[in-house]
Amino acid sequence: MKLRAFACAVPLWLAACSGGPGGDPAASISDEDRDYGAQQHPQLLAEFGGAYPGSQADYLKAVGERVATAAGLEGQCTFTMVNSDVVNAFAVPGCYIYVTRGLFAVVTSEAELASVLGHEVGHVVAQHSQRQERRSVWRTLGVIAVSLTGSERLTQLASQAAQYFGLRYSRSQEYQADDLGVGYLEKAGYDPYAAAEMLGDLQRQEAFMQATGGRDAARSIPEWALSHPLTQNRIQRARERAEATGLQDDALPENAAAYYGRVDGLLYGDDPQQGFVLGRRFAHPIMRIAFEAPPGFTLTNSPQAVGLNGPDGVRGEFGGGPMPAGGVTRYAEALVAQVVGEAPAQVLSTQAARVNGLPAVLVQVALQARQGTVPLAIAAYDGGGGQAYHFIMLSPPSDAHAAALSALFGSFRRLSEQEAASLRPRVIRTVQTRAGDTVETLTRQTVDRNPRALFALLNGDAKGALAPGRVVKIVTYAGAR
Repeated sequence: MKLRAFACAVPLWLAACSGGPGGDPAASISDEDRDYGAQQHPQLLAEFGGAYPGSQADYLKAVGERVATAAGLEGQCTFTMVNSDVVNAFAVPGCYIYVTRGLFAVVTSEAELASVLGHEVGHVVAQHSQRQERRSVWRTLGVIAVSLTGSERLTQLASQAAQYFGLRYSRSQEYQADDLGVGYLEKAGYDPYAAAEMLGDLQRQEAFMQATGGRDAARSIPEWALSHPLTQNRIQRARERAEATGLQDDALPENAAAYYGRVDGLLYGDDPQQGFVLGRRFAHPIMRIAFEAPPGFTLTNSPQAVGLNGPDGVRGEFGGGPMPAGGVTRYAEALVAQVVGEAPAQVLSTQAARVNGLPAVLVQVALQARQGTVPLAIAAYDGGGGQAYHFIMLSPPSDAHAAALSALFGSFRRLSEQEAASLRPRVIRTVQTRAGDTVETLTRQTVDRNPRALFALLNGDAKGALAPGRVVKIVTYAGAR
């Protein structure tokens, strides 16, 4: 799929480079962009986990329409909550705006949510997609995608990297979207200072990722952004822009109560239907399977597959399907044919094996690219119950990468009933504090490997003793109260 999206992963808001016009452009959407957005919408939903079906999605649409009207685009934008725990928001030409449930969980008011949507609408209005330069960070695999012909599957594997890393805005483009967003907040009747507060939320998100060493840190923050932090500059600029409206802080509402009333019950973390990403480990309680990626790898979950990214541009996927007649050997052969297509390639070896007691087939393929030979490794497994699973991995040729993939392939296994039962979905619950409640007492109610850091992420400036009557967010198992 050829992406033309504004991929505004939240940590990328912290980045900067150069270029981009200023000013306050008039809102307009061309027929071409509308058609493009409508065409890409179902494909993007499939890539990003599908639309989240909860009541929060309707709330998001209502807030979004209020912002779009302020931008002069009444009834012309589509706002969708995506079923992903990644903290992310992005826009596609045609004014298709996407916000993940992970980002919805982090904000602390309706006005902050509106500032996210205003920022994205600002990118649409300023037509930043037409001005932005795309940089491939995929190195070797980017070369593969353009060098091989006839393999749609390989092209898809290559293009998916752009969702998280490949599309960056310039400093001036981000500033322009910030400025437009602040203006939309005021016109929509929200506190314009919420934009600076939202950027503060993103600072907390960055601190949370660094403190926990979670997969989001490795997956979402590129090295370039980490070496050029601009968060504080962005916060100061947004506050100055709000002050320029002549309004005092909190002169217009933030509607925090409305937000807290809606966020209660939001799914937090992975959707059990898609399995759980736990650091470098993936576990699916329904399929009762698991694997663990080597150090340096990150995992990205979606309904179709689990994406894997490793050092030096190693990339691939984990997926599955019905076991065909002919068993796992036939499944592996079909995978090779589907992935390679008409690309110049040579099957170097096909090896039957048993991996943690499961029948498996390991296939090594040499892909002929313009710059040389690139290894393609495929591992197929008989998962039982008529279900097959597989890894498809592309990597630069080296003994170290081959060893890493061997360890990955050898980690696939079945989960025990007890292990599967321990994987339970979590949700956000809003709690009104009582006399004697402290951050520590509420942290003990939060289910997470790093409950104190998560509580701080979700609730901002909460410290020590909490005033009775304050509403805060905790994370518990679904069904628990």
